[in-house]
Amino acid sequence: MKRLKRSWSDQRQAVSSLDRPVSMSKWSLNPVKLIGYFIVGFMVFTAASVILKDLPSHTRLRLLTEPTLFHVNISPNATEDISHLSITVQKEKLLGGLLPSGFDERSCLSRHESVLYHKELRQKPSSYLISKLRNYESLHKLCGPHTVLYNRSVELIKSGQYRDSADCNYLVWISYSGLGNRMLTLASAFLYALLTNRVLLVDPGVNMPDLFCEPFPGVSWLLPPDFPIIDLFSTFNQESPHCYGYMVKHDIIGNSTGSILPPFIYLHLAHDYDDQDKLFFCDQDQSTLHKIPWLVMRTDNYFVPYLFLMPAFEQELSNLFPEKETIFHFLSRYLFHPTNSVWGLVMRYYQAYLAQADEKLGIQIRVFDTGVGPFKYVVDQITTCLMNENLLPQINREKPILNPSGKQKTIAVLITSLSIGYFEEFQNMYWEHPTVTGEIVGVYQPSQEEHQQTEKLWHERKALAEMYLLSLTDKLVTSAWSTFGYVAHGLGGLKPWILYKPENRTAHNPPCVRAVSLEPCFHAPPYYDCKKKAGTDTSKIVPHVRHCEDVSWGLKLFDQNGEL
Repeated sequence: MKRLKRSWSDQRQAVSSLDRPVSMSKWSLNPVKLIGYFIVGFMVFTAASVILKDLPSHTRLRLLTEPTLFHVNISPNATEDISHLSITVQKEKLLGGLLPSGFDERSCLSRHESVLYHKELRQKPSSYLISKLRNYESLHKLCGPHTVLYNRSVELIKSGQYRDSADCNYLVWISYSGLGNRMLTLASAFLYALLTNRVLLVDPGVNMPDLFCEPFPGVSWLLPPDFPIIDLFSTFNQESPHCYGYMVKHDIIGNSTGSILPPFIYLHLAHDYDDQDKLFFCDQDQSTLHKIPWLVMRTDNYFVPYLFLMPAFEQELSNLFPEKETIFHFLSRYLFHPTNSVWGLVMRYYQAYLAQADEKLGIQIRVFDTGVGPFKYVVDQITTCLMNENLLPQINREKPILNPSGKQKTIAVLITSLSIGYFEEFQNMYWEHPTVTGEIVGVYQPSQEEHQQTEKLWHERKALAEMYLLSLTDKLVTSAWSTFGYVAHGLGGLKPWILYKPENRTAHNPPCVRAVSLEPCFHAPPYYDCKKKAGTDTSKIVPHVRHCEDVSWGLKLFDQNGEL
């Protein structure tokens, strides 16, 4: 077994495409020959990509970077063939049309390089979703920050009231909670903006611009620092006069046509929201909110599942996402492109420690119990899950060494945890004992931060890099209730084995369950029937919205044929 512990600080010498200077050669060939060589090279690259696409990622990368001699005969129809192949390659680079074109690739390498490392999308995005995204990008360019229409809309806030319809309507997302929560809620907010024809603007908070590239071409998604009420965001709560729940409770908001409406409303959709705040999820209240040009939202919930329970949105959502469990998978790959500083962490670690393995297993460990770990009951539960589900090979405690015939399979285990103790337990297990079936198991952990440090830049850079690294594994084990784990498996399109949350410091039996759906869990959904105006079990309204595997009261999207 490979003994060395691998951390971010070990990688100063690791090779990365980010660190290589781009060399230029001078050509003395005539233009006709240059074009001919370009066509030949392009055909070779395309043919190789088709042949190699099903190979493991490390094999693809090695073969594509080693010098290889090809012999290509160019047919008379080569120009037409090349044109067709060029379109195919471009579509693959843009995830089948999910991503927009027109970006400077060097400014955000992850946007187009991630396709070399991630598995193919679980499903192809619908043509309707692609069209809707292109239309949104046009709207964002028309109404985004510092445009004429944006400046005109900002004046409505300064005036304090308005009667007529606005040129553009906006949803402002307030940066709130940990990084995993922020990514889940930002995807939720974007989908709501898409459904309601609003422009999404993102409160930069402390680190958002340092973590993510701009997802929309032409105009930033970041809220300008001179936005009139940006300094009030930290004061907004359920008792704020601008809070929708407060306004409903005190009968402030009017529904009659022609009444004076506030130019903005604050939506409190965090875990502690009350019954009036939850009316956001009722069609009648959406009709009122539709008239407001500026909505400002704070949430720590992935509320997408509940949008499917709203008749106003249900059909549009079905058109956008025929496969319902692909929503976060598609939206995360569309919205969240790590900046070059974060992508460098991902690539250096992947190439140094994971790329050469025959199989990659990710284990995301989140322990909610207080005290200094590692806890034996947590180690026992993880070990039982790994062995019962055949995710890692059994160890031989009787023999000090085994000499299997043939090439030995290598398995890289990537552990992410705030504590180093769990890494050490599994590292020692596979260093001190051979496996029964002869595999070589290497165990790695990029960081050990000891406790969550929300909004500290380097902590969050490492956290985002680790989410991406987990998403690049072949199989994944995650912890119940963890939004970090939700993001990792959603990005990778992986159905993880979920470790049940231990109770009373005792390992759960059974230790884990295989997720049926790719979707994250909505941890704090309403239990309210808007039509009947009464409480109800919202997991029984439609067949594709049911309780989560890991949070018994939560709601989650499933495809119709998915079963718990």
